[in-house]
Formats: sequence, structure tokens, C-alpha cells
Amino acid sequence: MEVEEMNERSEPRVWTKEKARITLPVRKNSGHKGTYGTGLLLAGSADMPGAALLSGVGALRSGIGKLVIGTDKEVIAHAVSAIPEATYLSDGLQKAGDGSVELHDYKAIAAGPGIEPNDRTEKAIQMILKTTCPVILDAGALSERSYEMRDAPTILTPHPGEFSRITGLEVKEIQENRALAASEWAMKWEVTIVLKGNETVIAFPDGETWINATGDGALAKGGTGDTLTGIMLGMMCCHEDWRHAVLNAVHLHGACAKKWTLTRSAHTLLAHEICDLLPEVWKSYE
Repeated sequence: MEVEEMNERSEPRVWTKEKARITLPVRKNSGHKGTYGTGLLLAGSADMPGAALLSGVGALRSGIGKLVIGTDKEVIAHAVSAIPEATYLSDGLQKAGDGSVELHDYKAIAAGPGIEPNDRTEKAIQMILKTTCPVILDAGALSERSYEMRDAPTILTPHPGEFSRITGLEVKEIQENRALAASEWAMKWEVTIVLKGNETVIAFPDGETWINATGDGALAKGGTGDTLTGIMLGMMCCHEDWRHAVLNAVHLHGACAKKWTLTRSAHTLLAHEICDLLPEVWKSYE
């Protein structure tokens, strides 16, 4: 693709509240948990068990029919009391990597929060990428790799530091033109890139690029990205259009932060409180 064509196609637009309102799914009374799909979340480790909780609650709050959390055995003991609605796959990362779990049964898969980018993780990611469902990769699941074999949607959700690590670009270079950087690499890798930060950029593999209109400094805390991954997984399972799922997940995640700062200091938001706010925020769009 010529540079001039790429720059023209990557000119970002703003994903507004009205766009989110008309594209959010309607929950049908005739539906059941199978209607809204089963999602797999590979998250959490002995050193970072909270990541499984944050992303797990995010998924369950976001319309998913059924959630399976694949995590280390040590994490499950802590997670069950906090998230009794989920089912659990012990040593899920290991099992995904050695092929002992049927990954093709899931409507969508998310991986990365609270896991390390090591050989075990890479084996699991390579198996996940062989599926035909949407895949969301965050945090420890983000590494420099090829996605050429995939026909299904692949969504990467890096912050600028992670984006620098997987592209080789300097953070300063990324931040100087976030939309262009995200768009160029989305088209190069044929993936969707959600470049987190002030005015999060959502760049699709065909060059379509959006700027999120919500969010503020309250999100500048550990764990908020884990929550976003979970919300995106949940929305991927209940939206008919996967692009709308990505855009609306980012939008409502930011809208929760905006709701918090209407009456409270941005300094004080905790990541798990995003999901406490989500039911009221989402209702305001219906």
C-alpha cells in the first residue's frame, strides 16, 4: 500500500456516545447463556492473581453467556469466592499450549493479564491463534510475532511501552502520532490495535481508525487494562459485529472513569471499581 493511501485511510474519526448507543446489543428475553457464547480468559498467575479477578469480573459484567477462566491452581482458590459465576480451567495456560483443551469451542478468547511473556505463554498463544474465533491479546501475551495465518479477528491491546517492545519503535515516536503508528502496524500485521492512553486509538487492519472520546487520568493505574481486556471479551461474545464490540468496550471503560470523576477525585479510582460503575453507565445508553 502506498504511503499517501495509507495516511488517507488512517485519518482517525471519533467514536462518540451516539455511535456507541446505537451499536450496543439488545438483550433479548428469549435468549439464554448459549445465545451469548462462552469465552475463555487466560489470565493471572501466582505473583499476579488479581489480574484474573479484574479481567474476569469485566467479562462477566459485559454480556458474556459463560466465562471459563484458565489460570494457575493457586489463583483459583482465591478467585472462586470473588467470582463464583465463572468456571475454571486449572493450569489453563499450560493446557492451552499442550493441546489438551479444545480451544475451538469458544466464541472468543482473551489472554495476557497477569501472565509472563515466556516460552509457556508463547506455546499457548500459538495454539490460540490457530482457532477461528476472535482473539484478544494483552500484557504478557503481547510479543513480536506474525499473525499471517489468521483469518479471524486478532486484537492487540498495548499501552505505549508494550507497543514499543513489540514494534521496536521508541515511545516518543509512538506518542508523537499515535493514530498513524497504530494504523500502520495494524495494516502491516493484519490485526486490530487498541493503543491505550489519553484518547485511546483503535486501528483496524483495513486502515479504519477511531479515537475514543471517553476516559481520563483516573485510568492511569495498574489493573485498569486488565479490566478492559475482560470487558472486551464479554462484549465480543454478545455483539454481532466484533468491531463494535472492540469500540464499545473501550468507550464504556472510559465512560466509567468519567462517571467516577464527576463526583470523586481522579486520584482515587481503583481498577475493580470500573466494573462497579459499568451497570449504571451502560444503562444510561439504553
